[in-house]
Amino acid sequence: MKERRKIIFFRNYFPDFYINQSKKIQEKIDYVFAIIKNVERVPEKFLKHIEGTKGLFEIRVEQGNNIFRIFCCFDHENIVVLFNAFQKKTEKTPKNEIELALKYMTEYFKSKEIQQ
Repeated sequence: MKERRKIIFFRNYFPDFYINQSKKIQEKIDYVFAIIKNVERVPEKFLKHIEGTKGLFEIRVEQGNNIFRIFCCFDHENIVVLFNAFQKKTEKTPKNEIELALKYMTEYFKSKEIQQ
């Protein structure tokens, strides 16, 4: 079966986070990525737009009592670009994490302009 979406990384922000997680958490992240890659309409439980932003999303991963967020955006319709990730410890997503993700998203699209 052909994947509906491709997941790519912008710099090493996400891979650096991923390698520091336990095997069980990595497996859960991989499971959520498989859903994002293959399901036509990804449930909001796994992928949600960040209110008040233009095009920034969070991938939502829960493993036991641990909650993780991975920021991303879409490039075209079928490429998901991953940015920073963190373990969520409070009800609200920290503003500084959102601002960091927005900065990386801007850098990503600027770097694409330069390459063209």
